[in-house]
Amino acid sequence: MAGFRVGDVMTRQVVYLPAETTLEEAARVMKEADIGDVVVTDGATLAGLVTDRDIVVRAVAECSDPKVTTIGSITTREVVMIEQNASAGEAAALMRERGIRRILVCDAERKLVGIVSLGDLAMQLDPTSALSEITEHAPNY
Repeated sequence: MAGFRVGDVMTRQVVYLPAETTLEEAARVMKEADIGDVVVTDGATLAGLVTDRDIVVRAVAECSDPKVTTIGSITTREVVMIEQNASAGEAAALMRERGIRRILVCDAERKLVGIVSLGDLAMQLDPTSALSEITEHAPNY
């Protein structure tokens, strides 16, 4: 993964939703924005991250009502960040170490500037790989 930085491949569109947002609303926002994750806030504080997979696996599989269950109740609260000038290799190593597929990206002042996913890294590393093909052609909701 030589040669490119996290800031080169990250998704710059970051959508913030308050923890009180229902799963149904969060899923609708993700679908409309064609994204697979939202940053969850608790007031002015970053509370964590919710992914489309969280909604399906943690909520639907547990038979939670998406009209009343909030994203705050399923939020992954361990926030993992990486600086935008870090190498793609550093991002991949961090994902592997933490067993995660997405990392929040910050600038030198620790301000959130994007999100980088395993798919983002795969697309840059080898656009013809199976993971890249799946990531590029599959709907991201």
